[in-house]
Amino acid sequence: MEMRQSIQKPMPDLRFRLMALEYRVRARPADVSRELRSLGVEPGMRVLDFGCGPGRYALPAADVVDVTGEVWALDIHPLAIAAVKKGAAARGLANVRTLLSDCATGLPAESMDVVLLFHALHDVDNKAAVLGELRRILKPKGRLLYKDHTLNGHALLSLMRDNDFRPWGRSSVTSFVKC
Repeated sequence: MEMRQSIQKPMPDLRFRLMALEYRVRARPADVSRELRSLGVEPGMRVLDFGCGPGRYALPAADVVDVTGEVWALDIHPLAIAAVKKGAAARGLANVRTLLSDCATGLPAESMDVVLLFHALHDVDNKAAVLGELRRILKPKGRLLYKDHTLNGHALLSLMRDNDFRPWGRSSVTSFVKC
């Protein structure tokens, strides 16, 4: 695991630890797994959880894609990577890989079926660079699943269109595909 391209800094450790605690209190992995399935994540898929934090979505995604699939968990914060590794080991998940980075994944072009971009884009300084990398690694029919509590509506649609994504389908999560 190496730190890739640096275009921003991680949040302070205390803030990360408080966020991780909140997720542990609120998150129910079974609910997250059910949500991911409803969004079309299925066994055998390759998934990137961009801005994975402590693994709130990455670990349930690894259960959903099963041993035939793979989940990559990317975060800028070393504590996030450590938490995901610890969680994957505790759950016996051998299909989770981690990346310490703020943008570049090092993954092959058009290699991911799904990218999860949940509650992370608002903290990204260079959104165009991140969206460009996510577009690069998505398969032609791959989907970027997005949700956030701050960046939504017209501003989000404009940002996505400017970065060659278009809306796809309707659900509780905004879904995009490459143009």
